[in-house]
Amino acid sequence: MTYILGLNAYHADAAACLVKDGELIAAVEEERFRRVKHWGGFPSESIRYCLKEAGISLGDVDHVAVNTDNRANRWRKLAFVVTSGVSPGYVLNRIRARSERTDIAGNLRNALPEQEFRGTVHAVEHHVCHLASAFLVSPYDKAVAVSVDGFGDFSSAAWGLGEGGTLTVDGRVYFPHSLGVFYEAMTQFIGFPHYGDEYKVMGLAPYGEPRFVEQMKQVLKLNSDGTFALDLRYFRHASGEGANYQVKDGIPSGGRLWSDALAGLLGPARESNAPLEDKHRDIARSAQATYENAFFNLLNALHARYGSDAVVIAGGCAYNSVANGKIFERSPFKHVYVQSAGGDAGGSIGAAFATWHKLGGNSAKRHFVMDHAYWGPSATAAEIAGAVGARRADFDAAGCTIEIVSDEGELCTRTAQAISEGKVIGWFQGRLEWGPRALGNRSILGDPRRADMKDILNLKIKRRESFRPFAPSILREAVKDWFETDDDVPFMMQVFKIRAEKRPQIPAVTHVDGSGRLQTVTRSANPRYARLIGAFGDLTGVPIVLNTSFNENEPVVCRPEEAIDCFLRTKMDVLVLGDTLIRR
Repeated sequence: MTYILGLNAYHADAAACLVKDGELIAAVEEERFRRVKHWGGFPSESIRYCLKEAGISLGDVDHVAVNTDNRANRWRKLAFVVTSGVSPGYVLNRIRARSERTDIAGNLRNALPEQEFRGTVHAVEHHVCHLASAFLVSPYDKAVAVSVDGFGDFSSAAWGLGEGGTLTVDGRVYFPHSLGVFYEAMTQFIGFPHYGDEYKVMGLAPYGEPRFVEQMKQVLKLNSDGTFALDLRYFRHASGEGANYQVKDGIPSGGRLWSDALAGLLGPARESNAPLEDKHRDIARSAQATYENAFFNLLNALHARYGSDAVVIAGGCAYNSVANGKIFERSPFKHVYVQSAGGDAGGSIGAAFATWHKLGGNSAKRHFVMDHAYWGPSATAAEIAGAVGARRADFDAAGCTIEIVSDEGELCTRTAQAISEGKVIGWFQGRLEWGPRALGNRSILGDPRRADMKDILNLKIKRRESFRPFAPSILREAVKDWFETDDDVPFMMQVFKIRAEKRPQIPAVTHVDGSGRLQTVTRSANPRYARLIGAFGDLTGVPIVLNTSFNENEPVVCRPEEAIDCFLRTKMDVLVLGDTLIRR
C-alpha cells in the first residue's frame, strides 16, 4: 500500500491531495479553510483534511510530491539573469522564495508537529504537474497534453503526448513569453487588478467588438510552429518590475504587468473604480479573440504533429471555458478533457500521479479516471444539526422555519417547487467540490426561466458586476435538446451555444452571445443533484437549474456554519443542508 501526498505550496491556490495506490482519495484547496480567496502558503489544513479522510497519519505517507522543481531549466534561468539586466532585488526575492519552497519536510514538521513524516519528498516540474493532472486522470489511453499558464519553473507552456501511463514533454515556451501574462496584463489594463480577475474579462468580452485585434497582433506574435512570443516593449515583467509576485498573509498579489507603451497603443487604461465604457468592452473582446487565435494556433500545430483526436488541457488558461468550448469548431480534435481544478491547485494532483507512475513504472497501470469533482470535506447529519442548533436564535429572528425531510424524493420535489416559484436556494450537500466551480454540492440555485434572476442574484446575493453570467446545470441526457453539442461537460469548463429556439425559455443562464457555461449532471456522479434537476424538469418541462457558487465575495462555503452565515446575511429564501430544509 502506497500513499502519496500531492501539494501546491507557497503559491496562490495552495492545495493538497492524497493518492492511495493510484486512486485519488481526497483533494481540497486551502482557501476553503482559511476563508481567503486564492490563499497561498503551506496548505497545512488541507493536509490535515486529506489525512483525516483517509484515516491515516503523516507517518503513513510514503511520498510527498510538490508542484515545483527549482532545478528545472536552471541554465535558461542563469542565462536570462546574466543577459537581461533584471534587477538584483528581483533575483534575491526569487532566491528567497525558492529556499522556502525547498524545505518541505521542515514545513511538514512545523505544520503538523504532533506527526512524524518519514517518507521521501519529490519535486516535480510545474508544467509536468499540469500535464499529468490532465492526462493521467483522463478517460483517454492516448491524448495530446497541453499546459498554458502565466509562469512556473521558468516556462509558460508545455506540451507532449500521453500514452498509457507514460507522458512525454516535447516542447515548451519559456520566460518571458507567456499567453497567461498577456491575458493578465489585459485584465489589469481594463481595470480588474486583483489576482484571478481574468474571468471578468471573459465574461465582459461578448458585450464588445474586436476592434483592437490588429493592435494586439503587435503585442502577441504567433509563429508557424504553434508557439507565440510577446513584444516585450508592452510589458514590465521581463525586467522584474511587474513580476514582483508575492504572498503576504496568504493573499497573493503582483505588480502591474503592462508598460506605458500599451497605453500608447490602446489609449488610457481604465481605473478600477471608473465606469465601464464601450472601449473597455472592445478591449476585452479583442483580448479574448487574440488569446483564442494563439490557443488554436498551438492546438492545430499539435494535432498536425501528433495526429491524436483527443486533447487534455491544464494550466491557468484551462479556465478559459469560452476558448475550450470552441475546440471542436476551430481545431480537428474530437475529444477534450479538462479536470475541475485545471490551475495551480490541480498541480498537486499532477505531482502525486506523476510520482506514482514514475515510482511504479510499467507496473503502475492507469486505473483511475476523475469523472467527478466531489473530493472535499462533507458534514454529517449530527454536525449539521449542531450548526443549526447553535444559530437557532438567529433563525427565529429571521422568521425561519426548520424541518427535517428525510425522504429524498420529497426533499427534491419541495426544493424544485421553491425554485419554480422564484425562490433563491442555498444547496449544501455531500462532499465539497474540487476546483473553483460549484457543481451541485455547494451551490446557489435559481430558476433559469426568469429573466430577472440574474439581477436578483448579482445585486442581492453575489454583489458582483452585472455583466457576469450564471451557469446552467443540465441533465446529461437533455444536453442535445438544449445545446448545440452533445458532449460530457461535468466540470463546467466549456461554453457552448444554446439552441436558438431554446434561449427565450432560459434567459437567466443565456449569456448575451447566446452561450452558456454548462455543467452536465449524471445520476451516477451526483444522484441527489440529478434528482433535484429532474424534479424541476417534471414541474416545468425544463431539465435545467441556474447554478452559481455558494458564497458572497469569499471562497465557496465549506462547512455548514459558513453556509448558515451566508444564508442569514443575504437575501436567500431557502437553505437545504443535507436533509434539513430551512425557509424564511
